[in-house]
Amino acid sequence: MSTNEIATREEESAAVSTYLNASPPTESELEAWARDAIAISNIAANIATTSLAGQYRGKPDEVTAVILAGHELGIQPMTSLKSIDVIQGQPALRAHAMRGLLQSKGHEIELVESDDIHCVMRGRRKGADEWQQVVWDIPRAQRLGLMGKDQWKKQPKTMLINRATGEICRLVASDALHGMPYAAEELDGYAHAEIVPQQAPLSVATITAPTPPAKPQQTVATDTYSVSRADTTDDASDGLWDEDAAANSTDWPDVAQPGSAA
Repeated sequence: MSTNEIATREEESAAVSTYLNASPPTESELEAWARDAIAISNIAANIATTSLAGQYRGKPDEVTAVILAGHELGIQPMTSLKSIDVIQGQPALRAHAMRGLLQSKGHEIELVESDDIHCVMRGRRKGADEWQQVVWDIPRAQRLGLMGKDQWKKQPKTMLINRATGEICRLVASDALHGMPYAAEELDGYAHAEIVPQQAPLSVATITAPTPPAKPQQTVATDTYSVSRADTTDDASDGLWDEDAAANSTDWPDVAQPGSAA
């Protein structure tokens, strides 16, 4: 065995001894994540039984996933449940939580102007001198087909702010958002912090044609009574009078026909 081989084995043995004698033993990021996931899962099972779980009540697996997602962003467990929504299988921060997250890290996000027809928001990365600015207005929302959605009709000001928030946060500090670059309000099927079920397209069979105005029924006068054709005809195949039905029918007043004198 050469001198180099002996030196290499001695280095390997020393490295193993250092690892085994570490107090506490060092662990990889993945091992630390797995340990946290197990602890969070145990807690989530209890949280999911309470009303504090909100939309995740009765769903311990989703509670675990939401808390883990928030943990990676540095958000506390209960805050995560109020700040993160799962939309189409993906976690997404609500707009106010996204803005607050960046501000907590020293980035600046400011609302410049806002009303029902436009919103101006600006942001500046921590330590930067230049501001970046975004504008969201109703014409822009119309071009994207957003104005047909219920919340855009009811709360245009709020929805414009949500859209502007998502865009400026991505421009200023997308690295702080990790795997959640879009505000929940930006995603399809979502409106004002509530998940809205997707509606199936209407089929032709479900479309009800407008009902035409009722036409006065023609009456047939007899010596002793007037009867309605609809009540006194027999089966449509023969078009004959049903004498029994005619005899038992109620006397109906004559109805003036269109174009005749009232």
